[in-house]
Amino acid sequence: MPFSENLPAAEIRVAVASNFATTMLDIARRFENSTKYKVILSSGSTGKHYAQIKNGAPFDIFFAADAYRPQRLEKEGRIIAGSRFTYAIGRLVLWSPVSNYFNHNVLSRIQSGKLKFRRMAIANPRLAPYGMAAKEVLLKHGLWKQLSGRLVRGENINQTFQFVKSRNAQLGFVAYSQVKSVSSSTKGAYWLVPQSDYQPIIQQAVVLTDTDTTRSFIQFVKSKKILQLIREHGYDTP
Repeated sequence: MPFSENLPAAEIRVAVASNFATTMLDIARRFENSTKYKVILSSGSTGKHYAQIKNGAPFDIFFAADAYRPQRLEKEGRIIAGSRFTYAIGRLVLWSPVSNYFNHNVLSRIQSGKLKFRRMAIANPRLAPYGMAAKEVLLKHGLWKQLSGRLVRGENINQTFQFVKSRNAQLGFVAYSQVKSVSSSTKGAYWLVPQSDYQPIIQQAVVLTDTDTTRSFIQFVKSKKILQLIREHGYDTP
């Protein structure tokens, strides 16, 4: 059951999906600079965070990479009633740090065997919504079985991004926000996947404890200034 207490807290513990970790770090710093509160972040896969919350992990707010887990927590009575909301809509890209490695015809080149690579990275579809979206894209284009022996799965989207960045995988499906965060000299090649190729990555948050701090933080996240910041980091907003 969610904990409800109208007492001020000196800190707030936030579980955040890996893809949103960099953005959340920026948001948390701005919040700390404008308040007396401290934000403690824990980033990881949405699936693992959900399991931790069910097992009593002491988080105050959960920023998931999907809507499914927040909805489940709501049905299970583990959140503050009425607190679930959409904070971002994720975008999926196929990325390589190698400049001019591919263009927008990348999937047809993969299908024909013209694009040479040993490994393609995706996040684990069972744990990470971006991994599920990547699987949807590959299934839609008839590549899931063809590439099954060359797919390397990251536990979360950050690990997936590192597989590609370190060139242990030559290319991979990652979050657009991650590609936007790299310097222009290392941006490489990327293809922004049409949103018609996968179910929208609706990212929702839920409040687990009701305090002045959590209410202030949620109000801060919903402000026009922070919504603009979220868009600048490569997301759409509601």
